Amino acid sequence: MAERSFAREVEDLKLADGEVFRGEGILAITKALLQCGVGYVAGYQGSPISHLMDVLADAEPILSELGVHFESSASEAAAAATLSASVMYPIRGAVTWKSTVGTNVASDALANLASGGVTGGALIIVGEDYGEGSSIMQERSHAFAMKSQMWLLDPRPNLPSIVKAVEDGFALSEATNTPVMLEVRIRCCHVTGSFVAKDNRRPAYSLAQALENPVRDTSRIVLPPASFQHEKEKVEKRWPAAIEYIRTHRLNETFGDDGRAEIGIVMQGGMYNGVIRALTRLGLADVWGNTRVPLHVLNVTYPLVDDELVAFCRGKRAVLMVEEGAPEYLEQALAHILRKADCPTRLEGKGIFPIAGELTATVMLDAMTAFVERHAPDLLGNRPPVPDARPILADPKVKALADVVPPRPAGFCTGCPERPIFAAMKLVEKELGPHHVAADIGCHLFSILPPFNIGATTMGYGLGPASASAFNVPASKRSIAVMGDGGFWHNGLSSGVGNAVFNKQDGVILIVDNHYSAATGGQDILSSRAFNRLRATNNSIVAAVKGIGAHWVRQIDRTYDVARLRDTLREALTTDEKGPKIIVASSECMLNKQRRIKPLVSAAVKRGERVVRERFGVDEDVCTGDHACIRLSGCPSLSVKHTDDPLKEDPVAAIDNSCVGCGNCGEVSEAAVLCPSFYRADIVQNPTGWDRFLARIRSAAIGFLQRRHAARRIAFPA
Repeated sequence: MAERSFAREVEDLKLADGEVFRGEGILAITKALLQCGVGYVAGYQGSPISHLMDVLADAEPILSELGVHFESSASEAAAAATLSASVMYPIRGAVTWKSTVGTNVASDALANLASGGVTGGALIIVGEDYGEGSSIMQERSHAFAMKSQMWLLDPRPNLPSIVKAVEDGFALSEATNTPVMLEVRIRCCHVTGSFVAKDNRRPAYSLAQALENPVRDTSRIVLPPASFQHEKEKVEKRWPAAIEYIRTHRLNETFGDDGRAEIGIVMQGGMYNGVIRALTRLGLADVWGNTRVPLHVLNVTYPLVDDELVAFCRGKRAVLMVEEGAPEYLEQALAHILRKADCPTRLEGKGIFPIAGELTATVMLDAMTAFVERHAPDLLGNRPPVPDARPILADPKVKALADVVPPRPAGFCTGCPERPIFAAMKLVEKELGPHHVAADIGCHLFSILPPFNIGATTMGYGLGPASASAFNVPASKRSIAVMGDGGFWHNGLSSGVGNAVFNKQDGVILIVDNHYSAATGGQDILSSRAFNRLRATNNSIVAAVKGIGAHWVRQIDRTYDVARLRDTLREALTTDEKGPKIIVASSECMLNKQRRIKPLVSAAVKRGERVVRERFGVDEDVCTGDHACIRLSGCPSLSVKHTDDPLKEDPVAAIDNSCVGCGNCGEVSEAAVLCPSFYRADIVQNPTGWDRFLARIRSAAIGFLQRRHAARRIAFPA
């Protein structure tokens, strides 16, 4: 694994009853799972829930002591299927992933799980990756809960509420024999705070007990006629049981309602902090949550409790529904509920709020202001001035900065081994022309941006090769599909390579092997090179693709060899051999490599051992200033600087101190036959006597040549 330590976070999991837990929301969920007596946890890493997975992976001694099984699943579908342990047995289980992409992958298993129902509490923690910090398509998990009838919790973003939601989720699941989804957004995962911890609990019924006492109930298996009975059971038993439990245990909350207010606000629990902040800025609430506008907080957004909502709305002139994202499921449902109850309260929502998009502080404030001005303007009184950045941003002087400050698109890290792959592709493109390139999910997707501008589509994790399937037709060019090692093991081996072999596709598949699931935080995968005592690593991608019938397979163990990459890709695109052409390009993720080697290097230096670090530079006397090296590399450490040479009008290339010594810049320049201006310098720490002797000889020789050159310039001026 990458050398990261979660030792402090693991220690927090040991806190006993009465002690105070301090940290992030996602870590509070981790602690809450252990307090609830969870029997097993599984999941697939991805923002914003990766931290939960990382901490549990490092907490193996604690989990073993409690009898909790933890798995880093091969995919979200594998994680969801793990919950089958709670179908027949009274074992609490939890799974987690990034949503909605992960929920898409897991939906088959979830549909079967929700149909047959569960005996033990089944909690699905979905990291709702929505809004300005998101890295995926903008969708909502709410639809999945409705489709399969799984209850959806959306707690207020503070640690006590989040921990309570975990406890309520397990209890609600067991009371209704239904899996429960716990939705936590990016801000909720990273909100900081504290809560009073409880003792961790061993599972009331263990997985070992289940294995030793097997139970079989065919009425829980999704097969006709049982599946027809499941549908009736959902509607006639589980739904009423959920409504009763939510109502009885007051899972939803109401604040500031004395029965006399003219307006009110109904909201998803996750929107509470934003609502309170907006009301505070309008002078209608304080930071402690005391509010002059009544609030009804839906900590459970599915199912809705009709009579609670009607009771809150009745007698009010207007109610605002605060719902993030589209479609407006809750607003439509509330409108239906009020209409059936013959409640005349006016309902506002989308229209005052934007139809789609994250409800940021500015959006929330604008909507709250418009709602109160429209329906209860007297509440506003003499409003305090509210800070607003928009007039400043509209200033022509500020706008003019866009013309002089260069844009900085997202890109590869300094030294990333994927950068030379796309440099080689650009060189081949120069020779053979552009090709259709199907991209995939992962760091390599940055290739679609400058300076490479490579990639036409992306259809899902590990689906790059499958998304090029339709182009398996006779033509003068072949398609190229790019896929990472994480996507390969997640879905690509069968859906990508297997599909290409089976259908005798003639395209090129480029598998980027950087030894980790790098984009999600550097977790180990099947082909990771490191030894992992809890997981089976070092499984060859080349052996896997050959094992399912691929014949034209090439492995490049050093992606920084741009010339070899270029030649191999050219061969793949021009060979007469039929069938998929597969190139496995391998080099360790530089970010994780630096995490791994820096502690080792520091320790070696402290021990007095000889350590050599490579750095690269540009000879400004040789550099022509055409910057082709930058256009073909895009490395953040490559920049430009002006020289004192009056014959050079353009700035020359320069390498700053963020250089990690990967050598890609020089390799690209050599492969592309650019100027030979790059040089390598070895920095020697704890040098030996021989190192010092060589340094003196080299210094003397260089000094002699420099003095002779200077003398000639004086003797023969230009």
